[in-house]
Amino acid sequence: MNTASKKDIRSLSLSELKESFAGMGEKPFRGQQVYEWIWKKSARSFSEMSNLSKELREKLELNYTINAVSVDEKQISSDGTIKNSLKLFDGPIVEGVLIPTEKRITACVSSQVGCSLSCRFCATGKLDLARNLNADEIYDEVVIIKNQAEQYYQRPLTNIVFMGMGEPLLNYRNVLGAIAKITGEDGLNMASDRITVSTAGIAKMIKKLGDDEVKFNLALSLHAANDEKRSKIMPINESNTLDVLGEALAYYYSKTKNQVTFEYIVFKDFNDTLKDADELLAFSKYVPSKVNLIEYNSIDGGEFQNTSGNKLYRFQRYLEDNGLTATLRRSRGKDIDAACGQLANKRHKEAVMGE
Repeated sequence: MNTASKKDIRSLSLSELKESFAGMGEKPFRGQQVYEWIWKKSARSFSEMSNLSKELREKLELNYTINAVSVDEKQISSDGTIKNSLKLFDGPIVEGVLIPTEKRITACVSSQVGCSLSCRFCATGKLDLARNLNADEIYDEVVIIKNQAEQYYQRPLTNIVFMGMGEPLLNYRNVLGAIAKITGEDGLNMASDRITVSTAGIAKMIKKLGDDEVKFNLALSLHAANDEKRSKIMPINESNTLDVLGEALAYYYSKTKNQVTFEYIVFKDFNDTLKDADELLAFSKYVPSKVNLIEYNSIDGGEFQNTSGNKLYRFQRYLEDNGLTATLRRSRGKDIDAACGQLANKRHKEAVMGE
């Protein structure tokens, strides 16, 4: 039986695994053992499953596959950031980043191969969308970066942000499926409040997050609190206007009571005036929130520039003086194109798409 005809064992639920084992003439508890191997111990092959008989492992090898993600290329920044080019089982490449700081070690993971939203300031937005990542592939990204944190820094992974390639809420089922395995007691058992999902603003899916009463954090990539300006840099705003997003966020908060984070890249001569700050303050009234002010990181062929230090400081102080918590997020990994908005920069489209 060739690999293409084998079933991905990680696509099975625990009950399906037990049924499958019963169908093979095995005791159902063997299904439980395999489930623990793949989700709790992060096994990448059946040969690692040492408490199973050799005969059973061979039977699994014959009928199933583990579509493990592998590191294709790794770059280490002068500031310690590690950017991984990660190869999926069928060939495409996505990127995942380990970001170490004094207080935390964060995994920045991708949810799609490419992206369909075409944000003008983002390198990934210049790529076409090839496909969604499966839940097990997202889980593998986290495990790879978790292992690097322990190998390179002798520290555990503390945070996960879905801020890599792709729009997480357009891969809703797989993103939530991966988070369930990352946070579950039968998985990596990480705390939900250490996970942040960032969206460019898909209103109906933000409401669905509320209906599902998710426990993780939500961040909105805002970057302008003015419809005309936001639509210029983020085409998604044309169908998900600020009013529509504000209502969706209010609904989300009513269901989850989770504070929302607004991400705001401060561009030179575009969204860096006190008038822009006033518009941001007005939008923040929709929901209990805070804002992360982000340095702009240039991309090949990019048309934007980072604002000046003085303007950025004045912008931040104005927000804080008017009651909105505003944190300046310094970029890391710029020298290896691992900073915010740079993933897939200086990479040929063919390589990213696995063509």
